[in-house]
Formats: sequence, C-alpha cells, structure tokens
Amino acid sequence: MSNELTDKAFWANYWETKKGLAFAVPSTHTFSKLLKKIVKENNTTTAIELGGFPGYYAIFLKKYLGLKTTLFDFYVHKPVLKEVLQANQLDTSDIEVIEGDLFTYQPKEQYDLVLSCGLIEHFNDTKDIIARHLPFLKPGGTLFITLPNFVSVNGWAQRRYDQSNYEKHNISSMNPPLLAEYCKELGLKNVEAFYYGRFSVWLENMAQQNLLVKMLIRTIWLTGKVATRIIPVEHKRLSPYIVVKATK
Repeated sequence: MSNELTDKAFWANYWETKKGLAFAVPSTHTFSKLLKKIVKENNTTTAIELGGFPGYYAIFLKKYLGLKTTLFDFYVHKPVLKEVLQANQLDTSDIEVIEGDLFTYQPKEQYDLVLSCGLIEHFNDTKDIIARHLPFLKPGGTLFITLPNFVSVNGWAQRRYDQSNYEKHNISSMNPPLLAEYCKELGLKNVEAFYYGRFSVWLENMAQQNLLVKMLIRTIWLTGKVATRIIPVEHKRLSPYIVVKATK
C-alpha cells in the first residue's frame, strides 16, 4: 500500500477545478494568532510552508510579518500561484518556490519556522511524514503543523456527503496525544498537540450538492457557531482543526 493517499493527478485536478483561489489573505487568516505569537517570541525571520500550494501561509507570513518565506510543494500550478500573489500585491520574486518531492528532496538551507497546514493527513505513515519536516528546520526552530479534525461533526459531514474526499485523509492521524508522542520520539522538545477552533463544518464539493444538503450543512454550521459562542469550548467532537507545535 502506498504511503500517499493522493497523487499529482489528484492535486492537478483539485486546483484546476477549485474556484475563488485568488483572494487577499486577511491578517486574521486561520492560525494567525498562533503564528504571530511564534514569530514574536522566537524572533523568527525565515519560514517554509511544506505542501502548501497555493501558499496562503507563506503569503501571510511575508505580507503581515515580514518574513523571508518559501513555498515547497510537489505540484505548483504557476498560473494559479501568480493570480494568488497578485491578489496580495506580491509578485513571483517575493516568495521563493520549490517544486519537489518531500521524500527525495535534500534541503539546501534550514529555516526558523517550518509549517504545514493540511499535509500530514494525506499520508499513511504519520510519524514518517512528520520526520520529513525536520531536515528543513534549524536547531532551536519551531515546527508548526495543522490538520483538519474529521473525528468530529465536520468529519461526519465529510463522510456522509463527500466520501471520496474523506477517503483521501488518514483519519487515524487525527489524534493529538499520538501526534505528540511521535514528535517526542523524533527528538523534538516543547511539544504541544491540541484541538483548535470552536466549531466549523464544510464540504469541498459544496457547489455540487443539492439545495437540501446545502441547507443542512448551513444549519449545522450556524447551530454549532451559536452554541460554541455561548459555551466557548475546543473539543474533539466540535473543533475543526488539530495543531501541533514543537521545537527542534
């Protein structure tokens, strides 16, 4: 069984059919509070986003925090990337782009911050894919990994209404204690792994759903948002994301 749950053809089709990719990344982009804190506390100046096309977090770190950023992915759709950069008043010279295979590429430099958002859950061997981040990371640097939490209401929606997308994810990887243990086994320090975000639910194929499904997902989204505003909680069954932080 291949370690990868997706391939280049999957991602080529995904990005070529995805709408609304070119938007101005806001200063409040997802995980912005966590990233701002990391950069401030560690005097971070360089960062690389792994598997991050079209590079929203590399853009965020460059645009708002002034970091020297790099985007690494094994598939980069250059016309889409150009549009996304232009929407953020950046050009192709502002962010370095490396198109390569994480399993064979030998980093030419190391970075203060290595992050991936929505990468590790697409591989069967979770510890191995985390280990692939480490050659890019400077000693004393920060590893920042996020992944969706499909062991949740959102996961139920994915499984029920977008089974093909759900199957592209390694659900067993969505386990904070296990992720923390892998990081410690890899020699990382100051390890934290936790559920993040109060509530959200989405479907990648929402545009193709019928009106009833759209109304149901919207109702679930609104109900969850209201409930977690009244009782603010980050929980396995509610939070849309999992975050892992560690130091090399």
